[in-house]
Amino acid sequence: MNLGLDGKYALVTGGSHGIGRAIALTLADEGCNVAICARNKQRIDEVVGEIERKKVIGKGIMADATNPDDVTRVVNEITISWGRLHILINNVGGGGSWGSDDVEQTPENVWREVYDKNVMSAIRFTMSCLPLMRKEKWGRVVTVSSICGRETGGRAWYSVAKSAQISLMKNLSANHDLVRDGITFNSVAPGHIMIPDTGLDKKQKENPGEFSKFVSENFPLGRLGSPEEVASVVAFMCSDRASLLNGSSVVIDGGQSRFF
Repeated sequence: MNLGLDGKYALVTGGSHGIGRAIALTLADEGCNVAICARNKQRIDEVVGEIERKKVIGKGIMADATNPDDVTRVVNEITISWGRLHILINNVGGGGSWGSDDVEQTPENVWREVYDKNVMSAIRFTMSCLPLMRKEKWGRVVTVSSICGRETGGRAWYSVAKSAQISLMKNLSANHDLVRDGITFNSVAPGHIMIPDTGLDKKQKENPGEFSKFVSENFPLGRLGSPEEVASVVAFMCSDRASLLNGSSVVIDGGQSRFF
């Protein structure tokens, strides 16, 4: 399916690894010029190389998405280099394993830090990128949330932050001035996704038999999802073929959340 994204310009935050990397590469496959920002220069350079091998423009910027000055710098660099932006993927997030299973023993700073990493980074990037999209009269903002933002099942501070991401997109989607400038706002809510060098990958390597049993018993498909499966949905959401999709939160979990 031709998604009609050829020649568009996109920014993927946290685009050097996992779901962010997969989204960046999938958009590049569709002909998008893609900028990524992240903290690890080596990973940034590797992904930019992968993007450019797809015969589109790649751009990598080292930045900490929780630092307001870094957010401003990223968008300024894109403005100077490209002068335009059509797609923003708010992928930076995390904190699901921070704190303690005991809510009462988890300090307040964990709540603040997880909220800042997930929600404030999305707010800052979105607000900074909107003027570029309004100038183009076309834009797509997709925020990577989680099924934990729609259901119970995660640690409270993580679920609160992921719910807020979904709410952010939902509220912006109802803003007539923004939407009638051709900009839509949506989120995706992935379930458990197998990403190299993360907690799930570590658990699988530590005890493959136990992990396999856990997956078989708790996931209808009998497997975890992949970053590429999330990326395919996100790319569609960024296209004109999804022009009526606005204010939606699309669950990508293989039926996992039926257990929540």
